[in-house]
Amino acid sequence: MYANQPVRRVTPTERTEGDQTPGMTREQAIGVEGMWAGLVRTEPQMISGWHHHGDYDTSIYIVSGSLRMESGPGGSEVVDAGPGDFVHVPKGAVHREGNPGSEESHIVVVRAGRGPAVINVDGPAAG
Repeated sequence: MYANQPVRRVTPTERTEGDQTPGMTREQAIGVEGMWAGLVRTEPQMISGWHHHGDYDTSIYIVSGSLRMESGPGGSEVVDAGPGDFVHVPKGAVHREGNPGSEESHIVVVRAGRGPAVINVDGPAAG
């Protein structure tokens, strides 16, 4: 297991490019069995492509900027969040996210699960 491994710090220059979705930049900070953690940057007025995170549950913390999540039939369910908010994305939930604000958004993402972390898909069918 991990009992003999030291605590590790990851600086911004040590982050690596994570799985990408159109409209977003993902930087991986931690990638260990069963968990992924990193920083996601989204330019103002950008909207990602539709995707889901397979068998991963995802927790998001908004550091700066704005976040809009669309999911559900035809993307009809909308969640808006800002600095200090947490958002939970259940495993397999098809969604897209965007930044409706005027400044780049920075969000910290932590995923727990197994398999591919990002699966790009067509948008959800209308209800």
